Amino acid sequence: MTRRIAHGLKTSVATLAILANLAVAPANAFCGFYVAQADTKLFNTSSKVVLSRNGELTSITMASDFEGDVKEFAVVVSVPTFIERRQIGVVDPKTIDHLDHYTAPRLVEYHDADPCAPPVAVASMMPMGAPPLSRQLSSAEEKNYGVTIEASYDVGEYDVLILSAKESDGLVRWLTDNHYRIPQGAEGVLGSYIKQNMRFFVAKVNVERMTTLGNGYLRPLQVRYQSAKFMVPLRLGTVNAKGPQDLIIYALSKTGRIESANYRTVKIPSDVDVPLYVKDEFGLFYKATFELAVNKENMRAVFVEYAWDIAWCDPCASDPMSNKELAELGARWIGSDSDAAFRSSGGSNVYVTRLHVRYDAKTFPEDLVLLETKDRGNFQGRYIMHHPWKGNTACEAANAYRQSLPVRFAGQAKNLAELTGWEPKSIAARMAQTGQPLDVK
Repeated sequence: MTRRIAHGLKTSVATLAILANLAVAPANAFCGFYVAQADTKLFNTSSKVVLSRNGELTSITMASDFEGDVKEFAVVVSVPTFIERRQIGVVDPKTIDHLDHYTAPRLVEYHDADPCAPPVAVASMMPMGAPPLSRQLSSAEEKNYGVTIEASYDVGEYDVLILSAKESDGLVRWLTDNHYRIPQGAEGVLGSYIKQNMRFFVAKVNVERMTTLGNGYLRPLQVRYQSAKFMVPLRLGTVNAKGPQDLIIYALSKTGRIESANYRTVKIPSDVDVPLYVKDEFGLFYKATFELAVNKENMRAVFVEYAWDIAWCDPCASDPMSNKELAELGARWIGSDSDAAFRSSGGSNVYVTRLHVRYDAKTFPEDLVLLETKDRGNFQGRYIMHHPWKGNTACEAANAYRQSLPVRFAGQAKNLAELTGWEPKSIAARMAQTGQPLDVK
């Protein structure tokens, strides 16, 4: 959803108008090791949005990957209702980064045991504690644009306006005359929002106030509102896009998994054995896996990459989210209990769904409508390496184990080719370099 609404703007969310960083982590409380993750940095045109939903109360946090002169930053977001100052805030970007790392598709590894040794029981899972300021335009302005500034707010480093409009062409002229650079072709999309009686949340950076605050970076903006509509407006961000865009949605709810109500929701391929060399190329591997999955669905699906009760994880790709962080991202129903209290009680009553959408104007002609389900089943994009046992112990089980390895290696190669579309001969060559030789006829 990353399109330019101002020069240098590399953001959007609700417009949303609005190679892999590999991390090594210590062993978790399951019988393998988490070794790598595929975070949002894999996808060059990606935007991040955090949604929380409690009844009809929605919170949307818009993460910006803006690069350039902050004086050029602007964002236009369609919202379903009037927004008061108390409904707007800013969020520490590290909190969203933490949620991204926590939910990212991950690679785990196991080491085969000595086949001659007696079996040892291993635990597979363990819970982880884990009144508005308003100004009416003059009658001349109203006649000229058909736009009303319903409120103006100072929010951290941002100057925020809440607009309503009668006609899309007037809104476009007002935004253009006030130096909000709206892409060509946006008029029709804006008009559809006006017909739905939606307002427009517009924000610019106040450079002087940003200097006074001393942040040195733009913090994500958060808007909270009450509405039966549970959706992410995609279309305005596609108007002048040069190609498909990626959107990562982290949805927090009390009840269960979030899915799309108007597009097909598909789980990313998961729990598949892959060759050892994937550890060194996990970013490339997951990018290819996701792109092939998208192509199989003709870029018309919303992919689930993670869906889990946030109170525990298996494996944990990062430290658990704190109570404070969850509340900061909109999950305010968890109350003011301390982190220690909610961990000791076995949960925080927050379920997180990570959705990944690749879209353009043709394949996603409608805004993304979401549905909150009661499904609290666990799912994660998870890929598995099995290191062969290399001991010299001689027993009947060891001989059988060694004879089984070529078949296992061949299965891993087949899995990798099916997931990524990579050439089998290339896969075989890389496997041979890491001690997993196989014949490819």
